[in-house]
Amino acid sequence: MARMRDEIGAVDKEAPESVALVYPSPYRVGMSSLGYQTIYRSINDSNGRAAHRAFLPDDVGAWRQSRVPLLTYEKLRPVSDYPVIAFSVAYEAELAGMIETLELSGLAPLAQHRSPQDPFVLVGGPLTFSNPLPLAPFADGVLMGEADQSIHDVLGVVFGSASKADALRVLADHPHVFVPSLHGDVLPPIDKAEDATLPAFSQVITPHTELRNMFLIEPERGCHRGCTYCVMRRSTNDGMRIVKQERVLSLIPDHAKRVGLVGAATTDHPQIVDIVHALAESGREVGLSSLRADRLTDDLVSALARGGHRILTTASDGSSQRMRDAIQRRTSEAQLRQAAMLARRHGMKRLKLYVMVGLPGETDDDIDELVELGKELSSTIPLSLGVAPFVAKRNTPLDGYPFAGIPLVESRLRRLRRGVRGRVDVRATSARWAWVEYVLAQGGRAEGLAVLDAVRAGGRFSDWKGAFEALPPDRRRRSLVRPGDRLGRAS
Repeated sequence: MARMRDEIGAVDKEAPESVALVYPSPYRVGMSSLGYQTIYRSINDSNGRAAHRAFLPDDVGAWRQSRVPLLTYEKLRPVSDYPVIAFSVAYEAELAGMIETLELSGLAPLAQHRSPQDPFVLVGGPLTFSNPLPLAPFADGVLMGEADQSIHDVLGVVFGSASKADALRVLADHPHVFVPSLHGDVLPPIDKAEDATLPAFSQVITPHTELRNMFLIEPERGCHRGCTYCVMRRSTNDGMRIVKQERVLSLIPDHAKRVGLVGAATTDHPQIVDIVHALAESGREVGLSSLRADRLTDDLVSALARGGHRILTTASDGSSQRMRDAIQRRTSEAQLRQAAMLARRHGMKRLKLYVMVGLPGETDDDIDELVELGKELSSTIPLSLGVAPFVAKRNTPLDGYPFAGIPLVESRLRRLRRGVRGRVDVRATSARWAWVEYVLAQGGRAEGLAVLDAVRAGGRFSDWKGAFEALPPDRRRRSLVRPGDRLGRAS
């Protein structure tokens, strides 16, 4: 395969215990996932065990018509032949990809329809930090939180058990494993990896990803801030954990010419400027996630420019200062103006600003404030706004707030676009698909089963909408907010 030939760092290993490690989105997305790559390396580094990758095909329809079973990249072996299929699920809508990959593998998506001889389906990933309950009908076991170490304990139980039933009984006593068939809807706490296992870093570098030929490494994990909408806020796994500069730099291979520093709060790392300078001085291109406006200094932006940054990306999240204060987002208009000036001073082509609309209590006046700020910033440097509708997540202070409603969100987006027309580039996430994300983020098993109906009906938005609205009220984990309903506090 062309993709395999272009990879640097792939592991082609045979072992007595092999796992099909599946990412339920296409290759270009899955191989941009640092968590997925970390688990891939970790399993392959263990004695007697191997992980072989598989992904949702780029064209699911064409693959289905070919009648070829889903195969692993390393061995071209059917996924269904593996004793364990381990999924990494990052966000709610990837449940559809999980269903499709199971069906393409010739397996029943629902756990209750699979036989004791079928593979053990284990699920983990970022979604387990928030709400994995929609996954429950499809998974045999769900590994909650950071799986850097616990993946080995769980695989040891599965491979060491005489039957799937025996493995489930043992795993039900594990402090961080959710066994849907035995636990009901009671979720165990998320796991926290020991600091000695940090940082996560790429195993494979490839040109065929969203982050072309970029080596990813995690200089910090977690966040010490308290933004009320965020799952990774300071209360999650004791906040932010720092990896020292020397260790970060020591793990970057000589052949890596593009390096991405990723994490929930990378600019809060006390040595981040020194790390970026060191990488830039070595001739590498440097990318950085989670640029916080209140951490942008002349020195940092200068280092980013030396490292090849041409677009400075940060976030305001709230559409106005009132909204930012309400969600405890520590960003001011003055800091955003400073970000624009720094970007221009250091020769960057554009400032990109992420913002949410539809937050609780938001009004048209808040959108108008964003319009005025956008026009002001665009007079300093070309500006793009990346706009996403607010979606309340479980395990956050804003858990339980309903979706603002598709008509209201679309109205706010029209108001924003009219206000900045000709001055600011506005790119927005679909309000309809944000509503789908909301239903799953707040939902449970019934909503998960509805995804199966939506996928089999064709996967269009109308199919998802119909499947969710067809749920009997007594089967919904929380009251379903219809896509046209307006914002209000959940009961």
